[in-house]
Amino acid sequence: MPVRQAYQGVGGNELPPKIAEVIEHDICAACGACEAVCPIGAVTVKKAAEIRDPNDLSLYEKGAGYLVCEGCLTCSRVCPLVDGFVENELANVRKFFAARSKENAGSQDGGVTSGILKSLFKQGKIDCAIGITRNEKWEPKVVLLTNAEDVERTRGTKYTSDPVVAALREAFEKYDRIAVVGVPCQAHSARLIRENISEKIVLIIGLLCMESFHRDVMLEKIIPEIMKVKIEDVRKMEFTKGKFWVYTSDGEVHSVPIKDVAKYARNPCHHCCDYTSVFADISVGSVGAPDGWNSVFIRTEIGEEYFDMVREEMEIMEDPKPGLELVRKLIDTKRKNNAEHFKEVCKEFSFETGIRSETV
Repeated sequence: MPVRQAYQGVGGNELPPKIAEVIEHDICAACGACEAVCPIGAVTVKKAAEIRDPNDLSLYEKGAGYLVCEGCLTCSRVCPLVDGFVENELANVRKFFAARSKENAGSQDGGVTSGILKSLFKQGKIDCAIGITRNEKWEPKVVLLTNAEDVERTRGTKYTSDPVVAALREAFEKYDRIAVVGVPCQAHSARLIRENISEKIVLIIGLLCMESFHRDVMLEKIIPEIMKVKIEDVRKMEFTKGKFWVYTSDGEVHSVPIKDVAKYARNPCHHCCDYTSVFADISVGSVGAPDGWNSVFIRTEIGEEYFDMVREEMEIMEDPKPGLELVRKLIDTKRKNNAEHFKEVCKEFSFETGIRSETV
């Protein structure tokens, strides 16, 4: 039964929270925002958000009442799919350049994200950051980082999806100056939380992302069956130059065309129209920068302020090549593949969302 028909109405509301329709249409990004902000713990995020079973009282976290969801609709104010996308995701870029950390050993590219966090911790500008670590089997875990040494554990891109923003629930209880690092959907929801719920998020660093994968798909299908590699032998993964690359501990390099793995990406990723994390304060990637460097997009006054705090820790390249031209091509590619999918789903919603022309 569609969720709109099943919903009985609580808290004076006759309709379910908008995220219920996002979940029903299988485009939930699993960013974790709804879990982070629900005042009664009515939502949990796994492969997608799940509104907890109202008949299982063991799931109550703060004594909700008869039904778990109390109809406050806080979750709807922080959902990136409910908010929608913007047409021109480069319109808010104040500065674009390449950079690399002066101590970038072990980083995927230029080490800028790690370098920013480490420097801000050392300067006392943040007291918490949210990141992802992994074990030797590449099983990821969302963690709260509280010092520069912790940052070392998060180096390298994982390409699996985890509800990073859900960790803000714990972070808000313990810390006052929080940095969030995440892919576009996570940067988007973190921005909505900062604007609507809590100003404890002082910096949002967004990553460039074409798509991501459920961890079981990556670890049990793509790596062993398509790449024909044991997961414990993998030292690095990356998408670049039209291929998915895996580097192993014996020095071997394995690659397949991106199209061979893209079909296994999460369904919500096929509806996403944000490649460069337009809602972040600072976006960081490798596309548009030379090998060994990161491309850096300063998008807000906050981003400019915080990058200036760490600039001395970075080498800067003012006019990198291939530059924004390549970034624009990949933005267009992602839009061409995904925009119509998203617009079709929007027609099914009871609320209005879509791709808007305004600048963030």
